[in-house]
Amino acid sequence: MGIFATQLANVIEWNESKEGVLLWKWENDEIKKGSKLIIRMGQDAIFMYNGKIEGIFEREGRYDVESDIIPFLTTLASFKFGFNAPLRAEVLFINTKEQLVKWGTKSAINLPAQGLPGGMPIRAFGTFSCKVESAKVLIEKLAGVKTGYTVDDVKGRIIANLDQLLMGWIGKEGRDIFNLQMDAANIAKGIMADLDRDMQKIGISITDFNIESFSYPEEIRKMQEKAAAQSLLSDVNKYQQIAMADAVGKGGGSGSGVASDMVQLQMGMAMGQQMVQGMMHQGMAANNQAAAPAGAAAPLPAVSPKFCPNCGTPTTGTKFCGNCGSQLFV
Repeated sequence: MGIFATQLANVIEWNESKEGVLLWKWENDEIKKGSKLIIRMGQDAIFMYNGKIEGIFEREGRYDVESDIIPFLTTLASFKFGFNAPLRAEVLFINTKEQLVKWGTKSAINLPAQGLPGGMPIRAFGTFSCKVESAKVLIEKLAGVKTGYTVDDVKGRIIANLDQLLMGWIGKEGRDIFNLQMDAANIAKGIMADLDRDMQKIGISITDFNIESFSYPEEIRKMQEKAAAQSLLSDVNKYQQIAMADAVGKGGGSGSGVASDMVQLQMGMAMGQQMVQGMMHQGMAANNQAAAPAGAAAPLPAVSPKFCPNCGTPTTGTKFCGNCGSQLFV
């Protein structure tokens, strides 16, 4: 019993009890005869011997180390367990799942701005996603340095470079320093490419990078709000179109809510203006008729009169008077 007591089989597995871990080292360096390896979904298992990678196993499942793993190792393929001869090797686990991480600048970044000698202080916030792209590269870079690696380590490396990247890409893509959010997508795209290029050096891929907001000083925010309000009020027609679309969309054409009330008010005002304009036109026409010259000739009748209105001579049905030649009707 004494001999076999030291040869109790191991279960080599990683339960991922802590979130955000990308690389984890199994706590035992001795693999006993009869040991089992469990690889869960989203995990890779790496066997190392004398500081070198012996094999990388990516398929999830339960394996017998002696029959399923050792024959596929590089220099340990012929290893045989003895009564008291465990396999002395390291087992590392890699988390291959994509990780979502929130980020934010540590302090304000001063961007060059006309009229502001000290620059424009802003902060930025967002998220990025990362995953282990190459377990081999990650382990080779960290071997002998760290026995674990987390998303906080990735975040620390990114934050260390982020200020310079933000300043550089804002300078390239930012059209309006007071409204950087409209160019946030292009700025983020450039930063993501630079970050991915750097993190690939240690086997990490940056799969997504977003800028959710830029934070300005209070004085600048008030100025932005005032400018936005003035811009909206300066274009009444656009505001009416927005209100009309909102009313139709929410009320099925009949209108509801504040937007509908606004539309009805605008339509009532328009109808009132049309009525006033119509009344004004009618009044102007009446005034024009009343203002006609007193000595102006009366309009000619449509049929021939019995007597000439000019000389009084009886007419004979002709268009012109036979005595004075005046036109008698139209």
